Amino acid sequence: MTGTRPVRWGVLATGGIAHTFAEDLRLIPEDAELVAVGSRSAESARRFADRHGIAPAHTHGSWQDLATDPDVDVVYVATPHSAHHTASALCLEAGKAVLCEKPFTLNLGQAQDLVDMARKRGLFLMEAMWTYVNPAVLRMRELIADGAIGEVRSVHADFSISLPYDADHRLHDPQQGGGALLDLGVYPVSFAQMLLGVPDCVSAWAHLNPQGVDDNTGIVLGYESGPAAVLSCSLGTKTAQRASVNGTSGRIEFVSDFFHAGGFVLHRQGHEPEQVRLPDSPGNGYTHEALEVARCLRAGLTESPYVPLDGTLAVMATLDAIRENIGVRYPGE
Repeated sequence: MTGTRPVRWGVLATGGIAHTFAEDLRLIPEDAELVAVGSRSAESARRFADRHGIAPAHTHGSWQDLATDPDVDVVYVATPHSAHHTASALCLEAGKAVLCEKPFTLNLGQAQDLVDMARKRGLFLMEAMWTYVNPAVLRMRELIADGAIGEVRSVHADFSISLPYDADHRLHDPQQGGGALLDLGVYPVSFAQMLLGVPDCVSAWAHLNPQGVDDNTGIVLGYESGPAAVLSCSLGTKTAQRASVNGTSGRIEFVSDFFHAGGFVLHRQGHEPEQVRLPDSPGNGYTHEALEVARCLRAGLTESPYVPLDGTLAVMATLDAIRENIGVRYPGE
């Protein structure tokens, strides 16, 4: 893709996150245009199209038709986890760039397959891990690189919600890749590895629901050079979703919603705590990842330097190791 015209998006699936992403695309009209939708249900696709102003010619009752739509530059894959690999592979095989929701896939093998496919075809592929392109997180990384808190020695992060048990809900259903780890725990793990890299040791404990997926999970990542990450996720209790990055001469604290925070508190030895606040993100916060996709496509990049594919693979390897620790396996594995 060349020039400065808006990137033409297709959305694959029509659930809640697909609607939210579509709404945010409207906020960056110079960089993004929603032109198509694909669903396994023609009626669902039509309702989505009516809500978001998509023309009938680009309202597709199958994923395949969306993947082969010639007016689409990139497809946002918004299906449940269990379909990420199938949907993304279909789009890559059709020559489309792909932004795939997190967790990237169910396991490392599926993730590696998508990465190999994209690299072989020279196509853009990115996990929709919005935390990596969040302005507050980018500012945190700049401060750490400048030595603001010294050498990072530990990371603590939690993402937990309160969700009553319902065997049919996707987060409790192994058929849909359910469990706290893949939906919520992927954020603390990604956050820790963004700062500390690939762990040398992975330990975890979890309580499993009656269907065999985790609903309360604790994780420790260990590094032979000394640092450690202590992480948690749960479907049983709503927390502040805090994170802290602790260094030899200070710390950075996200007091809530670290995965898409608007700011943080910087504590430096010998100084008063400093509130670091970034401008409020437009909409629901998905604009940052859409803008990064547009930037990469215009630059001819096949992956984002902020959301590198090797980093995504490394996180998937850790999630696999955690699941091995806690005894969670999905149908077909």
